Amino acid sequence: MGAADCNTLFLMSVDEIAMKAEGLHFAYSGKYVLEGIDLEVKRGDFFGLLGPNGAGKTTLVQLVSGVERPVRGRVILFGRDGRRMSRRDRARLVAVVPQRLEGDFGFTVMQLVLLGRVPHRRPWQLDGTEDLQIAAECMKELGVEHLANRQVHQLSGGELKRVLVAKALAQRPKLLVLDEPAAHLDIRHQVELLNLLERVRRQQGLTVFAVLHDLNLAAAFCNRVALLKDGRIFRSGTIEQVMTYRNLSETFDTDIYVGVNEITGHRTFTPMVRT
Repeated sequence: MGAADCNTLFLMSVDEIAMKAEGLHFAYSGKYVLEGIDLEVKRGDFFGLLGPNGAGKTTLVQLVSGVERPVRGRVILFGRDGRRMSRRDRARLVAVVPQRLEGDFGFTVMQLVLLGRVPHRRPWQLDGTEDLQIAAECMKELGVEHLANRQVHQLSGGELKRVLVAKALAQRPKLLVLDEPAAHLDIRHQVELLNLLERVRRQQGLTVFAVLHDLNLAAAFCNRVALLKDGRIFRSGTIEQVMTYRNLSETFDTDIYVGVNEITGHRTFTPMVRT
């Protein structure tokens, strides 16, 4: 193989990576909560980040989104070094759906979704026709167009989650990052939301990186996952490679039975209660 062929293969491999964390370290008040994080998310992945409370999952989301900066290491987004990207440029590539909305500021649903267009406008520029059209399309995609004029504080938990996803999609990102999207939703609304995310991922060619607590939902929707424990990546790979009895039991410090759903063929997970 010649040098030109090697260079072509290298460029192809780089182009396949949506997000790459290299040697990430992060500390709060001098105490490290993430150490040596190396992780790759490929374009088109529905990637799940799993781990116990306090493992550092939300902190990793904040580093990927640029809300926090690592003490050491870097995040590469679609071949670009995150350390050299402006917030505006980063927001054009990455959109984040947080666990909860910190204050609604009296916004209507339409006003909140339109905030997703800010990275594509000049400072102090008013919403244009294209912005309004994109916001309306995103609300329709998520089935919340009928809520356009409703106050955000009047929404149910399920409605708010959909609106936050619509706002994120209005950014027209390449990478959609979600921090516990199924939290505080009943099982029906959890499945409905994740089905929506999967449909949007396929239709728009998005990459999805989601923090999930429910192992069964992760196995049903994700093609690749990583286990985070004590601020370090414990395992990363396919469902079959990662979500085994030994790996899960060691990560969560409890026995977890691994079975197979006879209808879907997906793996299922049940805590083993010993009496």
